[in-house]
Amino acid sequence: MNWILLIIAGLFEVAFAFCLGKAKETSGNEMYWWYSGFFVALSISMALLVKATQTLPIGTAYAVWTGIGAVGTALIGIVVFKEPTTFLRLFFLTTLIISIVGLKAVSN
Repeated sequence: MNWILLIIAGLFEVAFAFCLGKAKETSGNEMYWWYSGFFVALSISMALLVKATQTLPIGTAYAVWTGIGAVGTALIGIVVFKEPTTFLRLFFLTTLIISIVGLKAVSN
């Protein structure tokens, strides 16, 4: 169950990074709504991370959480914010995903 919470926490990490990106593109009241979304997603992400680390090893949980956030945010950047897609960028994202899966596989 805590692995599922950790994955959801990682997805909320992607959500708060997405909100920061959208806030950067907007102004006025809309910007404040995106910043509000950032704080809500951040709070949920942190609460779920804390819950998951009650039974999972902290080093593994934190690495998986940041890995999900890094991969997800990079993919959001490519798809939503039109950041460049290069072979090396995709290669290293793939190696990061393989590493996250590997950490899960060798952890209790």
